[in-house]
Amino acid sequence: MVSLTKFMTSVIEDLKQEGRYSTAYIYNYALSAFTACQGGGEIFFNALTRRSLRRFQQYLEDHQRSYNTISTYIRALRAIYNRAVDRELIPGEMRLFSGLKTGIASERKLALTAQQMNTLLCEPKEKEMPQPIQHAQDILKLMLHLQGMPFVDLAHLRKGDLKGDMLICYRQKTGTELHIKMMPEAMRLIDRYRNTDERSHYLLRFLSGHFTGEQAFKEYRDTLRKLNMSLGKLAHIQNMKGTRISSYTARHTWATLAKYCQIPEEVISEGLGHSSLEVTRTYLKSFEWQELFKANNVIINYINTGQKIRWGMA
Repeated sequence: MVSLTKFMTSVIEDLKQEGRYSTAYIYNYALSAFTACQGGGEIFFNALTRRSLRRFQQYLEDHQRSYNTISTYIRALRAIYNRAVDRELIPGEMRLFSGLKTGIASERKLALTAQQMNTLLCEPKEKEMPQPIQHAQDILKLMLHLQGMPFVDLAHLRKGDLKGDMLICYRQKTGTELHIKMMPEAMRLIDRYRNTDERSHYLLRFLSGHFTGEQAFKEYRDTLRKLNMSLGKLAHIQNMKGTRISSYTARHTWATLAKYCQIPEEVISEGLGHSSLEVTRTYLKSFEWQELFKANNVIINYINTGQKIRWGMA
C-alpha cells in the first residue's frame, strides 16, 4: 500500500525547495486536518474514498471552517491524488472528488462602501490611535492608493521599483507587471515608511530583508498576521464593529467601487494586475498609465468626498 502521509510530506518538502512556501503550508494544513479526521496515524491512499472525503468535508464544516478553507483543503488532497495517479503509484478512480466543495466562494463581503472606507481612514475623534493601529490604517490607505495592491506585493516592493512618481513592479502571485503613477498622498506614506537600511533591498520597512527562503516567508506571514489583527482593532476603534476588515479589504473595495463608478472591466483588471481572464472575463489589452491614473483618481475621490463620478465624465 502506498502511504498518502509519506507521499504528501515528500511533495511538501519539494514545494519548499522550489520556494513555494505558501502552497507547502496549505498542503501541510490539509494533511493535518485529514489525518485528524481519520483518527491520527499514518494514512494510506486506500483511505481516500468518496465516503471518507465526504466525512472530511463534514468534519471541517462541524469545526466551522469557511467554504473557501474547506475547498482549499479538498483541492489540495485532489492535487496530491492526481499527482500520485500521474506517477502511476495508485490506480485512478473517476469522479472521486465530484460533489465536494472545490469552488471558490465570492469574497464580496470584504468590500466596503465608499462611506465605510472613508470612516475607516478618518482620524478618531475622541482618542489617539495606538501606533500599531495607526500603521495598519496607513498601510490600508497606501494599498488603496496603489490601485488596491495586496499586502504581499506592497511588502515586497524593491527600492528600484520607484522611479520618480512612477512605480513599476511585478506581482508576487502572477508576475504581472504593474505601472502606477503615484498620487501625492501615496508618496507621503511611502516617505513615512521608506526603508533606510542599506542592507535591505525592500522599498518599505515592513520586512527586514535580512532573511531568505522559509525564514523570509515566516517573517512575511507573521507581519501579515499582525497587520490583520491591527485592522480588526481599527474597525473597533472607528465604531465599525462587526465589519470584516483584512489586508484584502483595500483590493476588494477598489475593484467594487471602480465597478460602481462604471469604470470598464478592462481598466479595472489592468489596474489590479490580473494575469488571467477568470476575474474580468475579457482579454486584457494594455492601457496607458494615464487611464489607470484616472481610474485611481475616480475611486479615491469617491471615498474622500462621497461624490461618484461616472467614468465617461472623469
